[in-house]
Amino acid sequence: MEKTYKALIVGDVVGRCGREALEKALPELQWEFDVDFTVVNGENTTNGKGLSRQGFAFYRDLGVDAITLGNHIWGNRDIFSLLEKEEKICRPANLPEGTPGEAYRIFKCGDVKIAVINLLGRVYMNMPALDCPFRRVEELLKEIKQQTPIVLVDFHAETTSEKLALGRFLDGRVTAVWGTHTHVQTNDAKLLPRGTAYISDVGMTGPLDSILGVEAETVVERYLNGKPTPFRVAEGEAELNAALLEFTAEGKAKKIEVIKRLVRP
Repeated sequence: MEKTYKALIVGDVVGRCGREALEKALPELQWEFDVDFTVVNGENTTNGKGLSRQGFAFYRDLGVDAITLGNHIWGNRDIFSLLEKEEKICRPANLPEGTPGEAYRIFKCGDVKIAVINLLGRVYMNMPALDCPFRRVEELLKEIKQQTPIVLVDFHAETTSEKLALGRFLDGRVTAVWGTHTHVQTNDAKLLPRGTAYISDVGMTGPLDSILGVEAETVVERYLNGKPTPFRVAEGEAELNAALLEFTAEGKAKKIEVIKRLVRP
């Protein structure tokens, strides 16, 4: 029987509520599913925007293997030194040339190596300096495939059309493409025609009684009066959303399924 490996992919962790939920649930999930590699999107870790030194240490101590980011990458000033020093952090590869950090990371996982690429979408993201994620990832694959056939791609993007397009563009060339950013888990986990595992969004890990992790009242008020009402990260019972990916040493995806857990404070 062909040996396979399992990666747990955890959606955007939002604020203290998300961190506490992950801390409670992650060890059990890793044991229950016999997880070999854990990837967490950490761009909303610190007060809902950015990743601080304390946030990074939290993931490191929890045993997270790779941390991806997104459009809130610059939400905490600690990120500049973290990108320079910490090899667990995968910053978006299509940020402008000269951005601190590496365009991709390769991690040792038992007897295999796993490449992780983080990309930012360009549709409705209001980040004008981004390179094309399609062309950028194609460039990187030329280097990466010389080192490992296992390639995991976190596409932090707004629209399902852009995410699906990247999935199809990379189908058969990478192990998996998953979406983050919209904080709502989608119902389309599948293997694409040429074998790449795909889901449009793995969802968030954060407060259940909220709007995308933010106190509902503050969001509704902004829609009602049009004023820039400050958003506050919600608290209370949490939901943990993730995907479980199974793949071979040759980088072939065998299965992808969603995980949703409620976590009480």
